[in-house]
Amino acid sequence: MSTQHGTPHDSRRSRGMFRTKTVEQSILDTEEPEHTLRKSLSALDLTVFGVGVVIGTGIFVLTGKIAKEQAGPSVALSFVVAGVVCALAALCYAEFASTVPVAGSAYTFSYASLGELPAWIIGWDLILELALGCAVVAVGWSGYIRSLLDSAGLHLPPALSGTHEGHFGFDLLATILVLVLTGILVLGMKLSSRVTAVVVGIKVTVVLLVIIAGAFLINGANYEPFIPPSQPSETGGGLAAPLSQLIFGFSPSHFGTMGIFAAAAVVFFAFIGFDIVATAAEETRHPQRDVPRGILGSLAICTVLYVAVSVVVTGMQKYSKLSTDAPLADAFKDLGQPFFASVISFGAAVGLTSVCMILLLGQSRVFFAMSRDGLLPRIFSRAHPRFGTPYRSTIVLGVIVAVVAGFTSIDELAELVNIGTLFAFVVVAVGVVLLRRSRPDLHRSFRTPWVPVVPALSVLASVWLMLNLPAETWLRFAIWMVAGFVIYFLYGRSHSRLGLRSRQAGKD
Repeated sequence: MSTQHGTPHDSRRSRGMFRTKTVEQSILDTEEPEHTLRKSLSALDLTVFGVGVVIGTGIFVLTGKIAKEQAGPSVALSFVVAGVVCALAALCYAEFASTVPVAGSAYTFSYASLGELPAWIIGWDLILELALGCAVVAVGWSGYIRSLLDSAGLHLPPALSGTHEGHFGFDLLATILVLVLTGILVLGMKLSSRVTAVVVGIKVTVVLLVIIAGAFLINGANYEPFIPPSQPSETGGGLAAPLSQLIFGFSPSHFGTMGIFAAAAVVFFAFIGFDIVATAAEETRHPQRDVPRGILGSLAICTVLYVAVSVVVTGMQKYSKLSTDAPLADAFKDLGQPFFASVISFGAAVGLTSVCMILLLGQSRVFFAMSRDGLLPRIFSRAHPRFGTPYRSTIVLGVIVAVVAGFTSIDELAELVNIGTLFAFVVVAVGVVLLRRSRPDLHRSFRTPWVPVVPALSVLASVWLMLNLPAETWLRFAIWMVAGFVIYFLYGRSHSRLGLRSRQAGKD
């Protein structure tokens, strides 16, 4: 790859808070001995990571819940719509990850196209998204395991069972899970990918078993009507209402044609995580070829599985009779198949293990990349001399997440994960267009088709879904972003390696 350091183009782009870091410099920084991550992943490993983080409890719970409350049997179409929205973002991610194969995902992409301050903001956003998401998943996993233990006659004392239903306690199981997975991630990406492959193999087998078994229990009459008549939804008022309702006076509806799209805004969140594949680009042997395959391949697999499960569950039981807690498991129970209900509970518990691990992996890579650039303390950007992993950032973040998962009931904050992801989608889509214009000379192993149409559609779709989130979620997100601005101006701006290089060269 040809380098163009020090060209007039670079000089113009290196001033102030919106100075950009060239693609060549980003790649050059990955070659510093003590900051180099080991390359050990293949396209199959990346696809497994993608499937591992996307396929969680959503496939066992969300499909039936949304069918009952939002779309009826047409929830299958809602998953298709959500899959298309994610595919638009995935095409943008694939171009960036193959062009800038560096740890950090949307943070790194933003640094190369939008500038340092936007990159910091998206990196700060990703740390919140992935850390909080991991804590939420760990608490959910703990709940499944406690349920299985209770079934076996083993009971944890309330003081060690977490905070729920007004009772304050320490969630021992969630904390142990996060600490164990942190240790596995420190020991190496190849070990992490092998553990993930085993877990993903188990839960995909469970999903396929459910689909095949459920197909023999389908009653065609349950699909009528496929699109139930429209009904106005009751979302409540104030900050609990969707932002679109407060701004435009638009009230979303259940069922009907609009219900399909309203449901898509909800089931979209079942797809969150495929973008984490991009965070592992620096640890991939052939990133230009394999990262796009991993991103698009995992998204395609997950979309097919979600649609298949939604078709099966609404065919097994009338959508209006589905339970909202464990619809798929309860549908099997109601049809006299308790064995498959137990299999589903086991698959959900196993599945959450890989989700938690990959969220930890993603956040540690973003933190590592920001530290390597000097926007966070450089001490966290050292790679382990033996395992080639960002062990310091992994350990610090792992301990923080373990504490949050152990002491906090954070169900009401889970939607911050969703708004953070959608914000990243918007930034990456805009960045693709800007980098095409500012650096048309770059070699792009994968090119997003129909630019700027596809990125524009990705931005519009993501913003629409963001507007369907409660106003209180936007308020919390704004508070976190303000805190990020404060840290950047107090620390990041003055310690930025790019800024230091510019000042040494007499550019600032």
